[in-house]
Amino acid sequence: MNVRQQTSGRSVRAGSTAAWLAAVRPNSLLVAVTPVLAGAALGWLRTGTLDFTVALIILAAALLVQMASNLQNDVGYTARGAEASGTRIGLPRATALGWLRVRQVRTAVVLVSALAAALGLWLLALRGWPVLAVGASSLAAALAYMGGPRPIAYTPLGELTVFVFFGLVAVMGTDWVLTDSIGAATAAASVAIGSLAAAALAVNNQRDIAHDALVGRRTFPVAFGAAAAQRLYAALLFGPFALAPLVAWLAGTAWLLLPLLLL
Repeated sequence: MNVRQQTSGRSVRAGSTAAWLAAVRPNSLLVAVTPVLAGAALGWLRTGTLDFTVALIILAAALLVQMASNLQNDVGYTARGAEASGTRIGLPRATALGWLRVRQVRTAVVLVSALAAALGLWLLALRGWPVLAVGASSLAAALAYMGGPRPIAYTPLGELTVFVFFGLVAVMGTDWVLTDSIGAATAAASVAIGSLAAAALAVNNQRDIAHDALVGRRTFPVAFGAAAAQRLYAALLFGPFALAPLVAWLAGTAWLLLPLLLL
């Protein structure tokens, strides 16, 4: 494919690096990096030790899982015809615009997922069978968000799923894999980080409420209304700041109060 498509004032050649970046969405990868860094840092603060090799493997696996999810989201929306209404606001979908073929992206999902699974097997060899539960459930949730017969994205459970896997599972899982234990500060921080990750999805779902209702996506705002969605967003956004003093106290360092400066 040598077709060029014009969007947002720029030309994107089909199959180009720019097209793949649009599907991978590198600006969203921070949501996968943050919980791993937090879990590793809090584990190191508590125990005084950090296995950099294992930490890097965890980070790489988390990035690959997020990339697989982004690719699956791109092709999933297109395959379900969710882009056909032309009412969605937000970043372009590479497959919907013809920048990438659906088959190409589905192949990429398989390859990236396989790489993530390979790193998971490496961690399994290093840390034992419990790693399998964390890794397999995380990858399954990432792909199920916009995959399968009933994607999570078409239910009101999107924010809860993000909270669990980008907060509780990712932060506490990282600490556990690195230290064979989970600190109280890590547990509290996982709630805060998961809430902020869920807030990012919540605000997007509020923005897309009209489009989602039109295409049959029963997201939280569609299911419970705009007012309830706004209250949820406020709780997810400001709740972590209320938790900051608790995390700082449990970790034994006032440096963790710095996020309060953002208020």
